[in-house]
Amino acid sequence: MRFDVYTPLLVSLLLPLVSRVIGRRMAPALAARVLACAAVLTAAAATWSLILLTTALLGDAPPVVREAHEDGRPLADPVPEVIGVAACLALVVVVWRVQRAVRAERRTRRALRRLCEGHPRDTELVVAACEVPQAFAIPGRPGRILVTSAMLGALAPAERRVLLAHERAHLRHRHGRLVAAVTVAAAANPLLGPVRSAVIFLVERWADEQAATEVGDRGTTARALARAALSARPGCALNFADRAVTRRIAALQTAPPPSLWPAAAAVLALGAGAALFAADATDDLVQLLFNALT
Repeated sequence: MRFDVYTPLLVSLLLPLVSRVIGRRMAPALAARVLACAAVLTAAAATWSLILLTTALLGDAPPVVREAHEDGRPLADPVPEVIGVAACLALVVVVWRVQRAVRAERRTRRALRRLCEGHPRDTELVVAACEVPQAFAIPGRPGRILVTSAMLGALAPAERRVLLAHERAHLRHRHGRLVAAVTVAAAANPLLGPVRSAVIFLVERWADEQAATEVGDRGTTARALARAALSARPGCALNFADRAVTRRIAALQTAPPPSLWPAAAAVLALGAGAALFAADATDDLVQLLFNALT
């Protein structure tokens, strides 16, 4: 347990570095999936490590181990008290951050669904009369696309097809769930914040590629993205933010990136490794208690 319990924290430092490379060189659909899975596994492992460290401090392990030492049986010492206290405090912060992230996600979804109230359930496209260019994919059963009249007016007919194809890709591939999962993971483990940003960018790239395939013209897709970006406020339509849209337009002007399955497997192995080390640390703690009690 001495070393295994800290391994998920090391993976939490490595995964953001890996995400930068993966995000640039791998197909966005595959990259978003593997990074999200690795982030969730790593966050869960890191949280479990905090629980183990807290248990070693607050549970029965320390007095049992001390008694075993008095009887002359050589057992491993528990974690240092300062580390156990820090883990306990960190665990409290993790619970608070996760609860806040979950509540924020629920509030956002409820607010978006309220915007579509009053429309028939089988209505996919909802057009709102608004002077602010915006577009949203609203998850649900059924999923819906909310577009303002200003956004539709800013785009040519072919570019509107790109917009709708982009938002449909978000709904079809359940990007909302993917982003929600990695958001909760980053809330539980703030070191994974860059991975969350990478996944958010990648799901937009994923939707861009899907729209380009459906429309059959990468140039038109890039123009639609550029025109919508010039019209929209940051964070509204097609998820524009600073340099992200420039990178997305540049990506559409080149060939789609390869899948790189070996690299994807390596990223998944990184997240799985964190989980396995946390499981091994759990076994060490259980064995420590068992040896002390027998």
